[in-house]
Amino acid sequence: MNTTSKKPTFVLVHGGRHGGWSWQRVADRLRAEGHGVYAPTLTGLGDRAHLASREVGLDTHVKDLVAVFEFEDLTDVVLVMHSYGGMVGSGAMEVIGDRVRSVVFLDAVMPRSGESVLDLQPPGREERIRGTVEREGDGWLVPASDASYWGITDPDDLAWVNPRITAQPFKTYTDRLGEVRRVWEKPTVFILCQNADGVAHIDSARALERSHSGDSNFELWTLVASHDAMVTHTEDVAGMLLAAAEREVSAVVH
Repeated sequence: MNTTSKKPTFVLVHGGRHGGWSWQRVADRLRAEGHGVYAPTLTGLGDRAHLASREVGLDTHVKDLVAVFEFEDLTDVVLVMHSYGGMVGSGAMEVIGDRVRSVVFLDAVMPRSGESVLDLQPPGREERIRGTVEREGDGWLVPASDASYWGITDPDDLAWVNPRITAQPFKTYTDRLGEVRRVWEKPTVFILCQNADGVAHIDSARALERSHSGDSNFELWTLVASHDAMVTHTEDVAGMLLAAAEREVSAVVH
């Protein structure tokens, strides 16, 4: 169990079709600085791919994350969410909110109450995803993609990531979140990853909207990196997470 005399603990939530393995490099840096780090793998993905089924949905993943907090008795946590992990963390926060000191969205989705992954797709993409699931995923799996899809170009990185990417139950894309409230109440950093031309890899409208809202609990940071920045820009991401952990949290709204 954490105590206030210790450094905050990081819980790192991976993105779609990834696993806890994707945080390995960043986790090593954070632990070297004296932080406790948990990087759980969600059911049906990564080293838990053997548990994939048609019944695994977004609620399954939310329960996965809540269980880590409860069984490990975690408090004073910096919750870091990458990509799809923003869905999972936002849902789990309704239960674990009192255990979290601050949140970080690393190029992650920022859902609102009642939304699904498909709701957050740009025009035309939902239809393409559904078609791919039918053609290549037996109607219930989102197939694995080559790591280049997430902007990885280095041959060594591709060789490390590609064998570890797994298909993902489509129900995690179609399930809707319940209430999403508590994640918006915490001190938050959004790390927006962009290419060298300043083009974002994800829809950043909500992050930009909140950064312009005058919310003193919210900061928008940018990083020139791939969407999988925890793999390709490990030192940058680790440094930003350490900086986020040092932010003032006294203004938390309960």
